[in-house]
Amino acid sequence: MAGGFPPGFLWGAATSAYQIEGAAREDGRAPSIWDRFVARPGAIFQGQTGEVAADHYHHMEEDVALMARLNLRAYRFSISWPRVLPQGTGPVNERGLAFYERLVDTLLARGIEPLVTLYHWDLPAALEDRGGWLVRDTAQAFAEYAEVVARRLGDRVRWWLTHNEPWCSSYLGYALGIHAPGMHDKQLAIHAGHHILLSHGLAAQCLRSLLPREAQIGIALDFYPVYAADERPETLAAVQQADAFRNRWFLDPLFHAEYPELLFSTLDVTPPLIQADDLAVIATPLDFLGVNYYSRMLVRGAGPGSAATPSGNVSYEVVERIPGASYTAMGWEIFPEGLEVILTRLHREYAPKALVVTENGAAFEDHWHTGEGVHDWQRIHYLQLHIEALSRVLAQQVPLKGYMVWSLLDNFEWAFGYSKRFGLVYVDYPSQRRIIKDSGQWYASFIAAQRR
Repeated sequence: MAGGFPPGFLWGAATSAYQIEGAAREDGRAPSIWDRFVARPGAIFQGQTGEVAADHYHHMEEDVALMARLNLRAYRFSISWPRVLPQGTGPVNERGLAFYERLVDTLLARGIEPLVTLYHWDLPAALEDRGGWLVRDTAQAFAEYAEVVARRLGDRVRWWLTHNEPWCSSYLGYALGIHAPGMHDKQLAIHAGHHILLSHGLAAQCLRSLLPREAQIGIALDFYPVYAADERPETLAAVQQADAFRNRWFLDPLFHAEYPELLFSTLDVTPPLIQADDLAVIATPLDFLGVNYYSRMLVRGAGPGSAATPSGNVSYEVVERIPGASYTAMGWEIFPEGLEVILTRLHREYAPKALVVTENGAAFEDHWHTGEGVHDWQRIHYLQLHIEALSRVLAQQVPLKGYMVWSLLDNFEWAFGYSKRFGLVYVDYPSQRRIIKDSGQWYASFIAAQRR
């Protein structure tokens, strides 16, 4: 098995608030855009919601004890903005903020490093009513929210992420309409993405002014390295277009203070409304970059009559099924080489001070038979392959600091509801019983072996 990991490497797992917490109407929490979106007929598999989810709000101590059994050194979780600030701004909901304070203290008591994500897609509905991510005011509101959380938890939390996967917040939510708030306009996605980036920069500046010097401030982006399906010139051009759309849309503003040249023409949209200092704020220096990796993109230049890509542009098409490839239950190709490719590329081309794999994992058809474990050998093999890729990355002197498996628990998987299971721990939703899967047992043993 892979070796060569430094003593302080953060082996962990990740979750997000709406996907596991439940308690959607308790202790002062107000609705988010996801509470509204799941109520739309046909939006979610079987009309399921995150109202209860894995009920982590009431099982927090039990779940942290599970983390200790798994030998986790780190836990990445997100904070529910509408649980802390029900109206998005204004009065703080002390009961909501106290929950996260208890969580952080419980983690630290177990020797588990908390990694806090401030936004994992659950915008307060009250802010959506005032324009949501389509207006600049929401960027300022996010910075104020970051300040509230930092003032309460900043003396104990060292690792901070502003946003999780802003590409998904923007494009899936505003162009494709398959995530909240469920809009269908590419142009709106561009405006939303810019305001999310601006909110990141404002929040990063706020956090830097408040937190101790050793605090690590970053953002988590999702990456899909793009490969050519053939050597035709139009396919090689398609690779550049797809990469600008899927990877560089958020990378380039963060690290180079500019948008990719191909982005807006490929999407056939106009650029966002950029004010004088916006790009400088967005490019506020980061301490680390969070990398979420699941698969790659294989593209070819489109021919006559080709179907439109997710971008709405017919200049390239994505190859969905590859002969001989293996796939997860999500239909995503298992391609561990891509993790090495994206980490080394980020180090080479963008040179972040540090990198953390903030999500990597797979859904499979897991089954629990009462009293037995959950035998998920495919997930064990998946983790082995991706951890071996990390070992190769470290051998190339890439400043990689940690790896978070997605996910700690089976959870509400957005539009897929409870039909997909990513967890190291199986959740029997009717009883809320937790059962550590074989992959969880394997991961615990692997982490323990790193300490020897």
